[in-house]
Amino acid sequence: MKSKDSLLAGAGDNTRLAHLGHDPMSYHGFVNPPVVHASTVLFPNVETMENRGQKYTYGTRGTPTTDALCEAFNALEGAAGTVLVPSGLAAITVPFLAYLSAGDHALIVDSVYTPCRHFCDTMLKRLGVEVEYYDPEIGAGIEALIRPNTRLVHTEAPASNTFEMQDIRAIAEAAHRHDCVVTMDNTWATPLFFRPLDFGVDVSIHATTKYPSGHSDILMGSVSANEKHWPRLHETQITLGICGAPDDSYQILRGLRTMGVRLAHHQASALEIARWLEGRSEVARVLHPALEGFPGHAVWKRDFKGASGIFSFILKAGDAAEGRKKAHAFLNTLSLFGLGYSWGGYESLALKVNLSDRTIRKAPPEGPVIRLQIGLEDVADLIKDLEAGFAAAASA
Repeated sequence: MKSKDSLLAGAGDNTRLAHLGHDPMSYHGFVNPPVVHASTVLFPNVETMENRGQKYTYGTRGTPTTDALCEAFNALEGAAGTVLVPSGLAAITVPFLAYLSAGDHALIVDSVYTPCRHFCDTMLKRLGVEVEYYDPEIGAGIEALIRPNTRLVHTEAPASNTFEMQDIRAIAEAAHRHDCVVTMDNTWATPLFFRPLDFGVDVSIHATTKYPSGHSDILMGSVSANEKHWPRLHETQITLGICGAPDDSYQILRGLRTMGVRLAHHQASALEIARWLEGRSEVARVLHPALEGFPGHAVWKRDFKGASGIFSFILKAGDAAEGRKKAHAFLNTLSLFGLGYSWGGYESLALKVNLSDRTIRKAPPEGPVIRLQIGLEDVADLIKDLEAGFAAAASA
């Protein structure tokens, strides 16, 4: 395997995705790893049991199937270790519980994934952690917000729903001067388009429900840490008893094999539709960091290798009542675009974004924000569907 490891180290993304996380010769030549269902693991003798002197000791601590997926993520992330958890939200909450204690102060980006904010405002508050939200475009200026008891800075780029970019390296450098842990939700970009640990992030978070799965049928999250912060993360996972299931791990590993080619299609289609939307009179603004006119485009172009298939646009409206009416008419007319949460699957989705929980980056004044997940359908067909939506909105 050493020769294969050496070969993969310099290989392209799709080659690496096709081969990471499994050695077929370890399992009689089968190209896919076995799905090992396990709770109890037997020991050959009492001494081995007492010393935990074998690789596998209990199902919650890993199986060959979950290890295969963790090894793949370690390679993709450049991480010292990865834990698997049952959802993307758990991928955020587990590291928060790992690195925060009563009396600590945490800085959370204001444009964060909404369920993350709910966890911070409820569970973390109840546990005695003080949470402060900050502007996503603060950059190195975040240092002014760091207190003696600040222990964690959480980032997400681009921002959920409104897609503001963050200068991750500048934030990480400022945070590390005060010995803060830096976490990042990198679900939008995946490790193919952005590697957080290369930019100073300590812990990279993904809802593998999204692009690694790719088929809207699995819930899972992954958390990958650098060498300094891996032991604490791993210990917390064991203490909480949270783990990924082998069947789900197998499905995610299978999804990884095609993630590169799927992302290329998502990216191209989303950009084509985003540029088409820029020319629509019904649209006030398109919120996509890969568009040249987007405020965070320079940061995206400098740091990211690509863009995924999810972005938003602002539907022009005179006031909130008109905006609600137009948005409902638009969304209810769509046929190919499903009305549903999540994203990263093969199908296109749409929803009206709720930004009422924001404290700094509040909802834009021009009208409602519509988020689109561009799936694997043909662009011409999706545009026809959007045209029908705009026609309905105009008549509302």
